[in-house]
Amino acid sequence: MKVLFSGGGTAGHINPALAIANHLKDICGELEARFVGTAEGLEVGLIPRSGYPLDLIRVHGFERKLSFGTFKTAFELPAAVAASKRIIKKFKPDVVVGTGGYVCGPVLYAAARMKIPTFVHESNAFPGITVKILSKYVDEVAVGIDAARKYLPNAKKVVHTGNPVRPEILNVDSFAARRKLNLDSRPFIVIFGGSLGARDFNAAMADWICSVAESGKYNILMGTGKLNQYEKVMKRFSDSGINLGDFPNIKVNEYIYDMDIAMNAADLVVSRAGASTLAELTAIGKPAVLVPSPYVTDNHQEHNARAIESGGGARVILENELNVEKIDSVIREITDNPTKLAEMRRASAKMGVPDSADIICREILKLA
Repeated sequence: MKVLFSGGGTAGHINPALAIANHLKDICGELEARFVGTAEGLEVGLIPRSGYPLDLIRVHGFERKLSFGTFKTAFELPAAVAASKRIIKKFKPDVVVGTGGYVCGPVLYAAARMKIPTFVHESNAFPGITVKILSKYVDEVAVGIDAARKYLPNAKKVVHTGNPVRPEILNVDSFAARRKLNLDSRPFIVIFGGSLGARDFNAAMADWICSVAESGKYNILMGTGKLNQYEKVMKRFSDSGINLGDFPNIKVNEYIYDMDIAMNAADLVVSRAGASTLAELTAIGKPAVLVPSPYVTDNHQEHNARAIESGGGARVILENELNVEKIDSVIREITDNPTKLAEMRRASAKMGVPDSADIICREILKLA
């Protein structure tokens, strides 16, 4: 079977496409997969490194205001569609799969016009503009969060599949994870704002850790992210008179490398609300305090976070509300109440789709 994938720009679009391709290969054995991206996106490094061939087209995303860039993008689209048709004619795919991002627009539009089966996956609760437009043309739209369905009224078919989750995070026993981290009975809180860090999130969480350090009430693991965030967080501790060496129950690292162990061991996770993070949290049924990034397109992280909160699996704190008192109040409300913690755990797991990759691949195989 031949499958052409398109979805790029950011890891949030590329990683789901790679997860689907890898799972399809496991299922089919004889899978020939190829990707389409742009020279400016992260796919230039990630796709070839994963062993798949990559074709490049020239296209840019629409700006949210009328500008020269908007006209330039509109001018590029016909050439991008034509280039996509050439790739499709040469490769002859059985199905074309998109995972969001502006690059998949011309590719899936071209495939739909050529009467080739088309499938697009939207990971966020609020679909991006490309998926909204494509939903009118493609054969099937898969949504990672069911709340996205209401924003796609013109789609031919919408199915809730969840978002693909890394297999390793599903194969860890929570009790074994706690033993590996030498945790005692105190609540274990895992905190991270993303691999590159989040300045205001990190500052507020560091201040909260300073406020509870002397109490010894929690086991805490914080990942600060990169871009000098670790140094800034450590300086915040130092300026507050907190020497982390005196508190073995508190660990702060630049990056949490064993995230599969940490998340499975956690009683509560405090994090941003990216689609991949939420897919993992709900797949393993972890209660969360979500602080959506206000710096993303269409404020989609808040939409994601509110969807989990409405299902009972999380509490949401907006970044402009983030302070020590608010953080402490919400964390205490959850961790001081075992019944509340158990309810959130069940609610989170109810929203999770641990076999998402398998569901997605079955839908693709039906189309092919």
